[in-house]
Amino acid sequence: MQIGVVGLGRMGANIARRLMRHGHACVVHDVHESAVQALVKEGAQGAGTLDELLAALQGKPAVVWVMLPAGAVTEDVVARLGARLAAGDIVIDGGNSFYRDDIRRAGSLAARGVRYVDVGTSGGVWGLERGYCMMIGGERAAVEHLQPVFEALAPGAGAAAPTPGREHDEAPAVRGYIHAGPVGAGHFVKMVHNGIEYGLMQAYAEGFQILHSRAGGGVPEAERYAFDLADIAEVWRRGSVVSSWLLDLTAAALARDPQLGGFSGRVEDSGEGRWTLDAAVEQAVPAPVLAASLFARFRSREAQSFSDQMLSAMRLGFGGHVEPGKG
Repeated sequence: MQIGVVGLGRMGANIARRLMRHGHACVVHDVHESAVQALVKEGAQGAGTLDELLAALQGKPAVVWVMLPAGAVTEDVVARLGARLAAGDIVIDGGNSFYRDDIRRAGSLAARGVRYVDVGTSGGVWGLERGYCMMIGGERAAVEHLQPVFEALAPGAGAAAPTPGREHDEAPAVRGYIHAGPVGAGHFVKMVHNGIEYGLMQAYAEGFQILHSRAGGGVPEAERYAFDLADIAEVWRRGSVVSSWLLDLTAAALARDPQLGGFSGRVEDSGEGRWTLDAAVEQAVPAPVLAASLFARFRSREAQSFSDQMLSAMRLGFGGHVEPGKG
């Protein structure tokens, strides 16, 4: 399949690369010409403008994957694409847009017959090799047309051991993607996914903070322990019930720098945590862990701790997120 990719940042460029590795033809565009040329050298067709990108898309329906930060820049590009595409064409928003924005955009595009698919995409900077977990919203016909794209990007069934009872299941979910429902459903599921991510990361960070501070002066001398945190993270990776990819990233960060001195501990939030709590309030669902983890990120911007440094290390590990002022 031929597909346009707009936005060649940390994830967009690797999405194009993975698609090309699986035999898809990519036409790519970014405001940074160097990002376009890097993909051209690897086999993509470059486009200096959106109009050039659309002119290069020969197949019908035309498909354009937008991989840009949520907010104004995505809003602008989707609107411009909608004004230029023909009835039946498909716009995919693979970023972290707010699900209500998806619903509104889809309604605007539908007036011209252009179809809109929202894809909550998880995998960070490791997606090129590991594949991307995708949570998809949109009309069934459009999603089914895009199945070859999702199959190429997904990790595949071998990425995790079969769940008992689903050993012979061939549903897309066991390969790493799911059609969650109509427009907005994909980004809603990804929003909650990121809210959970906040809570998991905070739990690890706080646990390691307790271990880190055990050698401190406030503890009775006979009860002080100078723990090797890198070794603790390493042993927990093997057979422990708290093992996970986030723990893998934690172990790697501690192996490189046991004191995490390269991190200030100022932890940003990208929006999904706030939106998840908004939904919890609307639905009267108690979510104290997710709320506390979000507020902890706010507090980190006033006074940092080792746990905040660990959160920063994990964010760099899975998503390439650089602390403010260090980019």
